[in-house]
Amino acid sequence: MNEHASITKTADKTYQKSTTPTKFDFTKPTGEPAFHAPDSIHWRIFKNSIAMAIGGVAAVLLEFADARIRSGVWDHSVYPVDPIGRSKRTGMAAMLGVYGPQSMARKVIAGVGRMHAKVSGETPSGEAYTALNPELLDWVSATAQYGFLTAYDRFVYSLGAEEKHAYWTGGDEVAKLYGVTEIPHSESEFLAMMIRLVPRFAPHQINSDFLDIVSSGKARPEIPKFIHKALARAAVDILPPIVREKLELGP
Repeated sequence: MNEHASITKTADKTYQKSTTPTKFDFTKPTGEPAFHAPDSIHWRIFKNSIAMAIGGVAAVLLEFADARIRSGVWDHSVYPVDPIGRSKRTGMAAMLGVYGPQSMARKVIAGVGRMHAKVSGETPSGEAYTALNPELLDWVSATAQYGFLTAYDRFVYSLGAEEKHAYWTGGDEVAKLYGVTEIPHSESEFLAMMIRLVPRFAPHQINSDFLDIVSSGKARPEIPKFIHKALARAAVDILPPIVREKLELGP
């Protein structure tokens, strides 16, 4: 293991210990309410593995389109050496924000914030970044909103306008705990946020490497590899056309 991998692995272990519990049984609630009700659209979407997998990959591609986020993730986590494990821990934190007791979700999110406060650096082009940059916090949150909803609507169950509105407007409380200040409440508001960032988007080998990892099937080797490849294609498919063009991901 090289020096970079050793440093980032140590940092990621600290992140894991200080934020996400390694085990949490969602089937045995403690009686404390979650941030979302059992009849909410969030409960429907987040329990669907297809929506979460495709939407999660699409969200990462949207985040990595910006060099500041791409560098922050690559330089300050084990993503380069253990992207699957890192993604699973991020997914657990997201699940707690929907299904977990509010006190547990607050504790986990506070831990994420403490780790983000330590993340800063420069992109390969010399542009400074920090994980607490409001623009970056807002974009990361928005990409998850867009990715999960769009994947569910496209590949699982076609949602009506009221259901989409409930989803876009129902996550403010959790998003604000992460420090998010601009929260899109519709797809059009998400696209408006994206257009401001599009001039920054550019192709990068990391995007290709990430898709190769997804397509490889290493995350779930018991599932046929062609399904993993289809998942990667589906994630690219739901990206806005301008993003696919900017990242040179093809149709």
